[in-house]
Amino acid sequence: MNNLVGKVALVTGATRGIGKGIAVGLGEAGATVYITGRSLESTSGSGSLNDTKVAVEEAGGVCIAVQVDHSDDEQVRLLFERIQDEQYGQLDLLVNNAYSGVKALTDANGKPFWENETSLWDASNNVGLRSHYVASVFAAQMMTKRKQGLISTISSWGGLSYIFGVAYGAGKAACDRLAADMAVELKSYNVASLSIWPGIVGTEHFSSLADHFNEQHSNDPMKLMFSERYNWETPLLTGRVIAHLTGELSSSIMRRTGKVQIVAELARQYGILDQDGNSPVSLRSLRFVLPFGLPALRKYSSLIPDIKVPWPLLLVGALGSPKI
Repeated sequence: MNNLVGKVALVTGATRGIGKGIAVGLGEAGATVYITGRSLESTSGSGSLNDTKVAVEEAGGVCIAVQVDHSDDEQVRLLFERIQDEQYGQLDLLVNNAYSGVKALTDANGKPFWENETSLWDASNNVGLRSHYVASVFAAQMMTKRKQGLISTISSWGGLSYIFGVAYGAGKAACDRLAADMAVELKSYNVASLSIWPGIVGTEHFSSLADHFNEQHSNDPMKLMFSERYNWETPLLTGRVIAHLTGELSSSIMRRTGKVQIVAELARQYGILDQDGNSPVSLRSLRFVLPFGLPALRKYSSLIPDIKVPWPLLLVGALGSPKI
């Protein structure tokens, strides 16, 4: 799959997890991929830019690793200035993925918002929502001049349903709105803006959080999702889907602009398989929802129709969704 040869992409926060998977997926498609993160070299096996660079190049792409702290706007400005100079103004894809709130959210787990420090808001939404906006400003300046491009903002079901607390949910809902409103202003320049919702992605951090959850909530029905890794995705699936979106014809991608795009649903539509050859279903599919609510159905999940639950019903269900 070399449909992105000659395309230039930037993935923020790509030392590990979803960001690394996205970079590798773009590399598989032959793209030139700039990646950012704070660590060039790995420390205690935590992942690094150089690790991701090797993985992208092994997958078939060209990778340029740039050490950037996305809480520093000047470093971000210099990053885009470098891409402008090195790629002669070309930037086809920005993936807003950088996020620094995982540790703070893990530490705050199980406590209501008023029992946490107010700094939890900034930890969740500074390198996240705010840094996505800043990167999008610089990317849009490049893309609108060439009248083409795609800005993909990684969000989550937390924008719809209670997950990980108030600060997280508010930030993800705002990411969805950021993508939608940017799309309005970018549309006349033929630049698309999408909010991307992966499913349950088995990153290093999420796996650790799942273990923590299992210890604290042994009788919770959500234990099925965590302990059995039910319907989990790998980070590469998101990368492969975004690669396909980037390679779509301009008319096709502009029909999607401003909307939430669910990774599992796009993968099914495009016939894209995950790293292990699996085809996860959407979190709004009956095949996920019923076994999630009734764990006894887990062994019969393949017999349950892959029918999507309408958004209004999901919104009603979200009001009573369990806490993580």
